[in-house]
Amino acid sequence: MAIPKTLFASILISLLILHLVESDTKIISTMVESESPSPLPPKIDCDGACNRRCELSSRPNLCNRACGTCCERCNCVPSGTSGNYEECPCYANMTTHGGRHKCP
Repeated sequence: MAIPKTLFASILISLLILHLVESDTKIISTMVESESPSPLPPKIDCDGACNRRCELSSRPNLCNRACGTCCERCNCVPSGTSGNYEECPCYANMTTHGGRHKCP
C-alpha cells in the first residue's frame, strides 16, 4: 500500500513540475517574440570619410589611423578637415591616455 502512494505522489509532483516548465517556456518565448530589435544605422564608409578628413593633415597616415579607429567605434566622422565635433559627440569625446582628443 505504501508503494502506490509514493508512486502516485511522485507522478503528481512530476506533472506539476512539467506544467510549470512548459508555462515558463511559453512566457519566455512570448517575451522574446514581442521584443522587436531596433534597426542599426547603416555603417558608413570609414576609409572615404577619413581620407576626406585627413587630406590636409601634415601626417596623413597617423591621422587616417586615428580617424579610422574613431569611425569604427562611433560610426561617424565630422565633416570638414578639422573641427565640427558637434556633429559627432562620440567622436569628440574620445581621448588618449594623456587626456587629449584621440580623433583628428
